[in-house]
Amino acid sequence: MVRTENLCKYFSDGKNGLVRAVDGVSFEAKAGEIHGLLGANGAGKTTVLRMLSTILRPTSGQAFINGIDVLNDPQKVRASIGFMSTSTALYGRLKAIEMLRYFGELYGLRGKVLEARIDEIVEKLQIGEFGDRYCEKLSTGQKQRVSIGRTIIHDPAVLFFDEPTAGLDVLMAQTVLEFIEDARAKGKTVILCTHIMTEVERLCDRLTVIHEGRVGAAGTVAEVLTQANEVSLEKAFLKIVRHQTGQVTL
Repeated sequence: MVRTENLCKYFSDGKNGLVRAVDGVSFEAKAGEIHGLLGANGAGKTTVLRMLSTILRPTSGQAFINGIDVLNDPQKVRASIGFMSTSTALYGRLKAIEMLRYFGELYGLRGKVLEARIDEIVEKLQIGEFGDRYCEKLSTGQKQRVSIGRTIIHDPAVLFFDEPTAGLDVLMAQTVLEFIEDARAKGKTVILCTHIMTEVERLCDRLTVIHEGRVGAAGTVAEVLTQANEVSLEKAFLKIVRHQTGQVTL
């Protein structure tokens, strides 16, 4: 599971002074659950994931991955998570299969165990047809499949997906969404950062709406709709955001 308590991340900006990128975010995601972090670009979603994955150190607050404090034992946290982002580059001069093997070795997999895991992922994600091609020669959708593969090579219990369908065509986006649903069915804890309402409605068991680093609403999709007194998630999201900026009341 994943749990945050009043998580904050502040940055110092020479022009604007103190920037509260994440300002008191609390939520909990359980095993076998997809928890959505819904917000516009720049809302603070990615910063939350970077703190959970130990890339960034929180300014204050706490975060736990499967009961492990991200501040006290970051190495153990990294061993138990997989983090996929559209900004995570592949090594262009490695072939797709080499990329999977490289990351498997980074996570301590060796020999027959590693090769069996690679074979499983190649079949699951249909990488075989381009497995011997260099990553720099792959299409966007093929790169996305390799990126998913390197994310799950060590079979982590917790998965972070940051805008996983950005830039993908409809067919490839469908493949990614089906993979996320399959991860939930296998009991994984999934944190999904997105601003696409249809993805939230389809995938998320619970969600947390974030705007300008703060939580505006949280609960199931139905509960968030009720909180905003709206019938569509898009309208609910807009009302929640405008409420946080003082434009409307809930």
